[in-house]
Amino acid sequence: MLEKKVEKLMGNRFEISVVGPDQHWCTDKINLAIEEIRRIEKLLTTFSNDSITFEINENAGILPVKVPDEVFSLIQRCQMISRITQGAFDISYGGIDKKFWNFDLEMKELPDAESAKKSVELINYENIILDETEKTVFLKKKGMRIGFGGIGKGYAAEMAKKKLIENGVESGIVNAAGDLTTWGYQENGQPWTIGIADPNLRTSTFSTFKITNTSVATSGNYEKFVMIDNKKYSHTIDPKTGFPVRGIKSVTIIAENAEIADALATPVTVMGIEVGLDFINQLKHIGCIIIDDYDRKYFSNNIRLT
Repeated sequence: MLEKKVEKLMGNRFEISVVGPDQHWCTDKINLAIEEIRRIEKLLTTFSNDSITFEINENAGILPVKVPDEVFSLIQRCQMISRITQGAFDISYGGIDKKFWNFDLEMKELPDAESAKKSVELINYENIILDETEKTVFLKKKGMRIGFGGIGKGYAAEMAKKKLIENGVESGIVNAAGDLTTWGYQENGQPWTIGIADPNLRTSTFSTFKITNTSVATSGNYEKFVMIDNKKYSHTIDPKTGFPVRGIKSVTIIAENAEIADALATPVTVMGIEVGLDFINQLKHIGCIIIDDYDRKYFSNNIRLT
C-alpha cells in the first residue's frame, strides 16, 4: 500500500510517500523521516540562536567555529557549487539587507546601481574559510552571514530518503515544497509520474514524465516579485549586481540527487537562459527546463518529455 503524510517542516510543505505492507508500518517509517528533517532544520536554521549556522554568523570576522562533520561537508559541497557556477550560487547571501529589496506594494522604483552593488558587497563565497583539519568555518568579514535556503530543502529530502532506505523502505517520494526525490516504483510496478508545475497556474502542470531514483527541483519567480514601470522584477537577486534577475519565470532541474537539483535551480535563474543551458549541457546526468517571462520553454540537450 501507498501511505502519504504532509507536514510543515523547515517553513515549507513536506509530503512524504512510502510504499509498504500496511498502514502502521508505513506511518512508522514516515515518522522516522520527519524526525530526520527536524534534526536537520535545528542544525541549519538561521531563525534559532541554538543552531550552528547562527553561531557561525555571530562569529563572522571574529573567530572560526568548530562544526559537526555533516555541516562541514555540506558547506564544502556548497563551495564547490559556488566555484562551478562562478558565484551564481553563494550561501553567503545571508548578509543582504532585507530592507533594501522589499518585495511588497510599497516598492515603486529601483535603487541606484551603486546602492544595489553595496547591498551585496558582503556576498563572497571566497570569504568562507574552511579548515579541514580542525573542521572549522570562518567568515572573514564582519556582518557576513550564511544561509542554506538554496540547498537545505534538497539536502533534507535526500537525508530523509537515506533514513527511509536504511529502514527498509524500497519505494517512496520525499517532496520538499517542489524539491523532490524518488526511488523504487509505485504499487503497480510503474515508475513515479512527476508533473512540472505551470508557472501561471500553480495547481496545474504543463508536462509530466516518469522517473525513478531521480530528483527534481523547481525555482520559480512567479510568487514573489514587484512591478516597476511595467517591468517584473523577481525576488531572486543576482549576487554580483545586487539587482533582481529578470526574464525567467521558472527553472526545473532534473538530477540523480535532490541536493544537487535544489542547488542548481537558482544559479541557472541568475545565469539566464543561454548561459544557464550551456552550463547544464556540460554536466552529466543533469537536465533542465526553463520557462521565460513570455511562457517560452527551453530544454537542455538530454530532456525528453512525454
